[in-house]
Amino acid sequence: MITIHTILTLAPIKEENVFEVWVSAILTLVLLGVILVLGLKVLFYFFEMAYVEYINKKLFINHVYFRKRKLTKSQKSILKNNFKFYQNLPLKYQSFFEHRVCKIINEIEFIGKEIKVSEDMKVISSATLVKLTFGLRDYKIESVERIIFYPEEFYSQTNDAYHKGEFNLGLKALVFSWQDVLHGYEIEDDNLNLAIHEFTHAIHFYYMKVRRTSTSAAIFLDAFVELTKMLDDNPELKIKLVKSNFLRDYAYTNQFEFLSVIIETFIESPQQFKRDFPAIYHKVKTMLGFYFKGY
Repeated sequence: MITIHTILTLAPIKEENVFEVWVSAILTLVLLGVILVLGLKVLFYFFEMAYVEYINKKLFINHVYFRKRKLTKSQKSILKNNFKFYQNLPLKYQSFFEHRVCKIINEIEFIGKEIKVSEDMKVISSATLVKLTFGLRDYKIESVERIIFYPEEFYSQTNDAYHKGEFNLGLKALVFSWQDVLHGYEIEDDNLNLAIHEFTHAIHFYYMKVRRTSTSAAIFLDAFVELTKMLDDNPELKIKLVKSNFLRDYAYTNQFEFLSVIIETFIESPQQFKRDFPAIYHKVKTMLGFYFKGY
């Protein structure tokens, strides 16, 4: 006997119903995949942050790029001619460096005031930021959306004075005298580098904003806190540092200038720094994750 149930069972499923079933299944799988990826990402950051805060101030992994960007030949030439740091990297890490420089060039607005923006300006300024953050994962500093160049010292309305460079947090801008940026790279061991100094301010402010969610920021800021505490707890070391004149007097203006000057000095005179003040040197090295040749 044929029942209604048998008829319904034997009845063919309409094509539109089959389509709907497949779409529903695919969407379900995609949703589950997204949930899984987000869950793994949260777990990764949780364990990495715990490791950084309580065990060792090092990232689990730094360079992960699904599609690496490439610089033009002229841009690579500028890098090779101006950045020994880049030259000393293994080829694989040079490609990582180039990728980061390319990303910064494409994402930051470059503005010329009384001067035309050149490829040199874009590459040298972008590569400075990449160099400072190359040991860390968070290198796209959101506190800088534009870089403004003047040919030489410029008048700043922030304090009615002439500046060689400044970081304007409100405008999310770095302002440079191009003449003085170049001077900073012409003499590589005088511990004076305008671009490094001002970029350090921008990095510092950005990392303070994202400290709770960024392991890179946690490494940078926590190591700096440890450094200042070490100096406060060891007055003999602090006095020795001040009397040595190894850091220029401007370093002792405030904590922000101290950080920028000490990183300038670390970048430009690593071997002397390591020899004369090894404990301070290693704290700065940890801050930047600088486990590279020459450091």
